[in-house]
Amino acid sequence: MTDLEAALRRAVGGEVGFDVTSRALTTMDASNYRRVPLGVVAPRDADDVAAVLEVCRAHGTPVVARGGGTSIAGQATGTGVVLDFTRHMNRLIDLDPGTRTAVVQPGLVLDRLQEAAAPHGLRFGPDPSTHSRCTLGGMIGNNSCGSHSVAWGTTADSVRELSVLTARGRSLRLGVDWAGAPPGLRELVSGESARLRTGFPDLPRRISGYALDALLPERGADVARSFCGSEGTLGVLTEAVVRLVESPRARALAVLGYADEAGAAEAAAGLLPLAPLTVEGMAVDLVPSTRGLPRGGAWLFVETGGDSPAQARARAEAVVRAADVVDALVVTDPAGQRRLWRVREDASGTATRMPDGSEAWPGWEDCAVPPARLGAYLRDFRALLTAHGLRGTPYGHFGDGCIHVRIDFDLMTDAGVARFRCFSEELADLVVAHGGSLSGEHGDGQARAELLPRMYGEETVALFARAKGVWDPDDLLNPGMLVRPAPLDTDLRFSVLPREPVDVAFGYPADGGDFSAAVRRCVGVAKCRTTSVTGSGVMCPSFRATGDEAHSTRGRARLLHEMLAGEVVTDGWRSTEVRDALDLCLSCKGCRSDCPVEVDMATYKAEFLHHHYAGRRRPAAHYTMGWLPVWLRWAARARVAPVVNALASVRPLAAVAKRLGGIAGERDVPRLTGETFSRWWRGRGAPRAEGEPVVLWPDTFTEHLSPSVGRAAVRVLEAAGLRVVLPPTLRTRGRGLADGRTRSATALLTARRGRVCCGLTYVSTGQLDRARAVMRRTLDLMEPVLETSAPVVVLEPSCAAALRTDLPELLHDDPRAARLAARVVTFAQALERHAPYWRPPAVGLPAVGQTHCHQHAVLGDAAERRLREAAGLTGDLAGGCCGLAGNFGFEDGHYEVSAACAEEQLLPAVREAPEGA
Repeated sequence: MTDLEAALRRAVGGEVGFDVTSRALTTMDASNYRRVPLGVVAPRDADDVAAVLEVCRAHGTPVVARGGGTSIAGQATGTGVVLDFTRHMNRLIDLDPGTRTAVVQPGLVLDRLQEAAAPHGLRFGPDPSTHSRCTLGGMIGNNSCGSHSVAWGTTADSVRELSVLTARGRSLRLGVDWAGAPPGLRELVSGESARLRTGFPDLPRRISGYALDALLPERGADVARSFCGSEGTLGVLTEAVVRLVESPRARALAVLGYADEAGAAEAAAGLLPLAPLTVEGMAVDLVPSTRGLPRGGAWLFVETGGDSPAQARARAEAVVRAADVVDALVVTDPAGQRRLWRVREDASGTATRMPDGSEAWPGWEDCAVPPARLGAYLRDFRALLTAHGLRGTPYGHFGDGCIHVRIDFDLMTDAGVARFRCFSEELADLVVAHGGSLSGEHGDGQARAELLPRMYGEETVALFARAKGVWDPDDLLNPGMLVRPAPLDTDLRFSVLPREPVDVAFGYPADGGDFSAAVRRCVGVAKCRTTSVTGSGVMCPSFRATGDEAHSTRGRARLLHEMLAGEVVTDGWRSTEVRDALDLCLSCKGCRSDCPVEVDMATYKAEFLHHHYAGRRRPAAHYTMGWLPVWLRWAARARVAPVVNALASVRPLAAVAKRLGGIAGERDVPRLTGETFSRWWRGRGAPRAEGEPVVLWPDTFTEHLSPSVGRAAVRVLEAAGLRVVLPPTLRTRGRGLADGRTRSATALLTARRGRVCCGLTYVSTGQLDRARAVMRRTLDLMEPVLETSAPVVVLEPSCAAALRTDLPELLHDDPRAARLAARVVTFAQALERHAPYWRPPAVGLPAVGQTHCHQHAVLGDAAERRLREAAGLTGDLAGGCCGLAGNFGFEDGHYEVSAACAEEQLLPAVREAPEGA
């Protein structure tokens, strides 16, 4: 233990983490930059913050304040001690509807404030797309804005008072009329008033630099406003009094379609006199599907408000009449508006991939120009991209002239980094030529601070440095940001990664076979850190259960990044820190669909476990549940299911078996069926229908634990006129479609008997060599099926997902894998595609359920929802996670998290179900 760590542990009541995991989780934010901290402290209160500052000042150690870690310019990373405010200092202290104010701690997530304000008809005005995980402290530090800034301004416009600790431990209460100003600040401003009145662009989104002009007497000498956007370089925020605004009782959304991006940009400023709540723009190349959008190549999302739905709609229709558009759509349904807004909010992640799948990066994420110049600026911006051979897709706050864009910089090679610098310098000049600000929302950080002299001039930047000296004369707080900045092309997070592809088992087809590129998918926007999900969302159940960054998708991706880098995590695939973080990953695959950049942590976990346990003894659960298909087949062949069930019902024996098998003691051992599904199938006689053949997959669950599901599926499929057959159990030389009853004498003498298996239990436990062997045997058995056009109906969603994704990604060298994957359909998809005229009997009952997480992530549940509706089943499907996740919920040590996941949505829905559901 270092002297610094020991001193902090003595002085601080909150957690002090100098361990590998704590440091690895905070090396990066959502930017291109990486800085390794010495340690992380989670303060419990302002006294803890003061103690940290005192200890670090004595040791000469820098301090960086951090909220949700979603900053895009690098200002939430540091080489000293990181203060994590999200763990404890995250409360809403007071909310006064009468004065429309709230008192908040810096770690409070914005959505929690919005939820508390909503019953009073109030809200906090600024709302970045990361509203579900960004913190008020981070928003104040960056002077964040969001889509409603045309109506309610920036965070600085919503701040009344700030409680701040300086690096030297002075407690200040910042406000208007010089309230809380540190000694020397007033004199500094008085001597530079002429420069402050003329040297700052008049923009709605001028975020770059220090807002020293807010200290002018005609602007109220507002020290709190001036502090906003200082990126943690002047003081450490411990509490804030913020203003709330009245939330419109009703809203409508006008979606305006334009021929192209320039047309939308030029139209945006003309809509501002209509007092919209938003004027957001995006082009077609950021939209995965234009379904539900009006015709056009680019769109403006213009929200209007009113005291009634009719008034809000009338204002939206007035916007449409005033706009010269290709097409338009007015949406008043709240659910419809949320769906459309999700398209816009996910753009921050979607934009990290070009249409061809190649990577794109921040760095020039939020330049802002006067709104009236936006169209001309975008044309010049596009020309500059072309001149440098770069691509990017602008989107953002068109009504404020603020553009977000991710660009396909090559940040892995020296030549690519040199081009990044050259482009950055030329783009800074272009922004200034249009009267703009280098940052219009996310701050300068390391990405743009070096270029501030191009915007403000050397003398004004020197004034910034003098202001920093007044607040923080020891340069203790977030050094290298805003003043005396680190170069924009140093500390790049990609520079530490391997230059050659890592030897891995999966194919990673979307990442060129490169595991490093797969891990790089996580850009840090942290949608996985949301504490609740809406609709059918799943990601990330383990974070919602624990609240620990290490158990979020982002946290695990950061640890894998550091594992590949080898500086913080030094033992590679053998790392216990990475193993422990992945242990509570449910392998639900929710991130594969819910993450804007489609991080697939379930696959990364399987890959890691494969290497981590190579040549070593595995946990007992890997042998018991990983090899479950084998044990169940042996039990079925020996016909010992009644004996197993009897023994499992004896509590002492079951307890011993569970302890030896690595199974959670709280779980009951599932009962085995006396008659497997295949045995029932063999005894039922000839197929009952002669229609189009479908191959029904006998998954392990259906076969050995719940054959009634398989029997019911057969009855329905045959009632729909389909001929049900089972996969071959012998590998024959014939090409006929097998039905599980091969009787050819020659075949019986020359073929080997086997059972198809998706291999999922081996994949989820990282036994990938075994998984490949099982999958190849399955492909051998399925060859006769692949010679036909018959679909493969898989009842168990996790098996279907494994066949659809894991199979072709593990056996990427076998073309049969992709062919089988393409055949896989769910039960409802089979009925909808192959028996389109069949209608289910009317059940007419409420039904409680939840879409399987693998189905949500890989297969989709649209057909299942339509089938429910056709059968007259009512009630919503719960989102979230059931907590079992295959073997996860049965493994020792997982029960608490498993139960917490189930209690989030599914179990409450079951308990609240109406009678007869």
